[in-house]
Amino acid sequence: MKGFYVALGVVAVLGGGWLLYSAHRGPTATLGPAAPVPVAVADGFRGFTLGSDSARVEITEYSDFECPFCAQFASVQMPEVREQLINTGKARWRYREFPLAMHKYSRDAALAGECAGEQGKFWEMHDQLFGHHEWALTGKNPDGVFRGFAKDIGLDLARYDACMDSQRYAGRIQASFAEGEARGVQGTPTFFIDGRRYLGNATSDALKAVVDSLVAARRTR
Repeated sequence: MKGFYVALGVVAVLGGGWLLYSAHRGPTATLGPAAPVPVAVADGFRGFTLGSDSARVEITEYSDFECPFCAQFASVQMPEVREQLINTGKARWRYREFPLAMHKYSRDAALAGECAGEQGKFWEMHDQLFGHHEWALTGKNPDGVFRGFAKDIGLDLARYDACMDSQRYAGRIQASFAEGEARGVQGTPTFFIDGRRYLGNATSDALKAVVDSLVAARRTR
């Protein structure tokens, strides 16, 4: 029964937080000016992607696994984004880590994602971290929870443990964060569509409208 109330609390916090987040985004979907993407340091990795390399539009998300707004987007909006934009070949999605300093375990979560990505299962870990977001509300060290996620998605745990213990991708995570800062990212989630900052509500329908508009405009050229 206790688990039920914890889950209910997560839903309430995420739902209320998303309404507050959306209220500050503005009703009209707009794009900021185009700007070059800063060159990342570390190993030059540019994020995990979903979708076809030949997609006409690319959306980049700067996100924090401990962020409640990001969890709400991933749980509610992202499934629709995958169906409407990614699976249809309209857009490719790029995930960049932006662990906020206010979140104690966000870098640990980002590292868990990277270590899962090393075994080809970043998106499976992404869905676990956001889909079971109770870990972010307890204030307790979630490393054991993350390891449980790794087991659930079928990772080689010896390889996962070695990756986590060595902090193998800490530099990559910091490079992603530095890239976001250079692009003016201050909070999460923040989106760029074809290199231009997206300033509207972060809903699947709003994103689809912008993507459809960009695709249509290119067809008329």
